[in-house]
Amino acid sequence: MYQKISSSWLKHWDFILLDFIFLQAAYVLAYLLRNGTLNPYADELYRNIAVIICMADICAVFFLEGYRGIMRRGYFQELKAVLEHVLTICIFELAYLYLTQGGERFSRGAFIIFVFAAVLLLYAERIVWKNYLLRHKKVFYKQKALLVVTTSDRAEHTLQVIQNHTYNELTIAGVILADKENTAEQKISGIPVVCTVEEIPSYIQTRWIDGIIIDQSSRTLLPEKITNICIAMGVSIHRSIAEVGKEGSGNQEMERLGGFMVVTTAMRMATARQLFLKRALDICGAVVGLILTLILSIFVAPAIFISSPGPVIFSQTRVGKNGRRFKIYKFRSMYLDAEKRKKELMEKNEMNGLMFKMDADPRIIGSGPDGTRHGIGWFIRKTSIDELPQFYNILKGEMSLVGTRPPTEDEWEQYEYHHRGRMAIKPGLTGMWQVSGRSNITDFEEVVKLDMDYIQHWNIGLDIKILLKTVLVVLKGQGSK
Repeated sequence: MYQKISSSWLKHWDFILLDFIFLQAAYVLAYLLRNGTLNPYADELYRNIAVIICMADICAVFFLEGYRGIMRRGYFQELKAVLEHVLTICIFELAYLYLTQGGERFSRGAFIIFVFAAVLLLYAERIVWKNYLLRHKKVFYKQKALLVVTTSDRAEHTLQVIQNHTYNELTIAGVILADKENTAEQKISGIPVVCTVEEIPSYIQTRWIDGIIIDQSSRTLLPEKITNICIAMGVSIHRSIAEVGKEGSGNQEMERLGGFMVVTTAMRMATARQLFLKRALDICGAVVGLILTLILSIFVAPAIFISSPGPVIFSQTRVGKNGRRFKIYKFRSMYLDAEKRKKELMEKNEMNGLMFKMDADPRIIGSGPDGTRHGIGWFIRKTSIDELPQFYNILKGEMSLVGTRPPTEDEWEQYEYHHRGRMAIKPGLTGMWQVSGRSNITDFEEVVKLDMDYIQHWNIGLDIKILLKTVLVVLKGQGSK
């Protein structure tokens, strides 16, 4: 996962402001319908909740990226985004009421009305405002008029690309064909060819032109003299570096790197805010997890040592994000010679691919010769207690709460090209594979598919969903062996 240098959420300040206003309107409406007055701010508790709603709204704007692609979203997608936004605010609201013990004094009816009113008002506001912008954006956003410099063989395609990605915010005032001298009464896709390259300064001198787009992919070059004249006249020069979506199926971002302006293409882009929130969640989870680990180790460590004298903690070199090596830590659930015996048991591997899984693994502490399962080894594996020391890896930043399973070095060395993509993020304590059947999945390609699906659709909400599912899976013992 690649971190973006910047994000563009501020360009949707209008939606942010309208959401803020309509959330308060929903709150006032809920108070009116429940209490018969229009001033919830007179009561201290209700006034505090109003402030919490504002703070939660700011957090949702800052962390959830809920406004990204808002102009491209359909009706159902917009409803989903509104529900996520309102749900986030409700979580903050309920947390405040719980921590301050104000739930008895706050009307449940007002809360329920607020939820429904907020969803309806925000959804209606976004749809109406979006439709208004699509019809009147030229006036509201002071639409820019541009000239396009390209070549005759690429002109039609270049114009189509620009028009498909502008949402009415750009007006193409004319086309300039760098490889043609005669421009008399010629049009391309309805856009007039207005002048030659040499005539650009005189053409824009008395016309509304904000900028010039130069199609670099057509090897079009604007003479330095003409470029300098245009800039001196207040006209911006835009040089295309890469076509959106052209390079593979990844996401693209322009940034400065090593003294160069580059277009970065990656499988998945994440903003600094998103990564900050994920790391904050990791740290909080790791601190709580390590406290739990220390408490359980009082009972688990002696049981392991008595059953199989030796180190209580098992460490092994694993492969992390993009090939980084690190030491992973677990409570030892296997006998000391487990790694040596693994080679002997490879023919009994039940996993199709580059992972080792065995139903009645004799290396686990407490395994009987007849395949019976009892003892501390099987217990800590079934309950996933053996994984708890990895909270230390998470705190160090080598792992994340949610991610992909870190392979061993011998597994990593056998990876094919498409397998490596699953290591584009930090490995996790849990992940899509663990909550989708765990050891019941016997095909490594299915594991890869689940991991890639997680990476490509990652957001902080998905992490929380997987963490909650993990708790249920562990408590029920689903798929554990």
